[in-house]
Amino acid sequence: MTHQPEPLLSGVLAIDAGNSKTDVALIGADGTVLGSARGGGFAPQKVGGAAAVAGLTPLVEQAAAAAGLAGAAGVLTSHVSACLANADLPIEEESLRTALESHPWGLSNTVVNDTFGLLRAGTDGPRGVAVVCGAGINCVGLRPDGRTARFPALGELTGDWGGGSGLAVSSMWHAVRAEDGRGGPTALAPAIAEHFGLPSAGAVAEAVHLGHLPASRLHEIVRVLFAVAVEGDAVAMELIDRQADEIVRLAVVALGRLELLDSPTPVVLGGGVLASRHPLLLDNLTDRLARAAPLAEPLVVVAPPVLGAALLGLDHLGAGGAAQARVREAYEAQRTVAA
Repeated sequence: MTHQPEPLLSGVLAIDAGNSKTDVALIGADGTVLGSARGGGFAPQKVGGAAAVAGLTPLVEQAAAAAGLAGAAGVLTSHVSACLANADLPIEEESLRTALESHPWGLSNTVVNDTFGLLRAGTDGPRGVAVVCGAGINCVGLRPDGRTARFPALGELTGDWGGGSGLAVSSMWHAVRAEDGRGGPTALAPAIAEHFGLPSAGAVAEAVHLGHLPASRLHEIVRVLFAVAVEGDAVAMELIDRQADEIVRLAVVALGRLELLDSPTPVVLGGGVLASRHPLLLDNLTDRLARAAPLAEPLVVVAPPVLGAALLGLDHLGAGGAAQARVREAYEAQRTVAA
């Protein structure tokens, strides 16, 4: 009979890998956070799954060192719980899980799309819907019987719109067209130019195209968008209204697929755009949600997303409520705020 080796640490390696940043944490079986590390975004769609997972190695090593396990030989911990952006299809989740198995990090490994981590962070059980609006946008739902609702989330190819990247590009679209005469006027044009210290929005586009301005900085336009909308700019307000509509459409479709429209159900909201809790967006979408799904209970997650990966990992180990409460407290006791 083959026996599994004993891990160096009884607990969970929690990984939350998003488009813009990755958090890794070693969690003891009692819910204690023993070590953590943060790095850049996770992009298997660009570099391949195996390379993307291998790129997590320095972060895992940093977390292990913080937990007093620097350079130790053997399997690091009991279970790896990975909530990964760009794992949008079940086949991608399985491929990334296989890639994780090639590293000596856990005796077992699970991979889910990072939106499932958001859902777990905002709920106490497998029931609810989550919408993440960060760099991108996605939605999942779950019932206790295991039924799920999810979307391909492959961008415009699968009908998606919005998130920080989408809002930034749409803002640039309107700004440049306002400058060259193809579109109507909008204060987005001078505001974007001023933000980047360039003479026009067109110059911003040119600087990005030529590599003089990192494309990663385009997400800063979201702040400009909200600032211009507060001043009453019609184009900016229309973009925020469209984003609120998209978020609610996702949530309502997921609730309907899971037959949860007729019962009180948490709708967990997260990601950088939503976690900023800007009233222009949040008030709009909660009003829309109240009309479309009166029994939905919107919540905004304010804790770091790696909390969801940690909780899913503790669920896998069968950890009790005390362990879950301890890890929640570590990632800020006030994990959610009523929207």
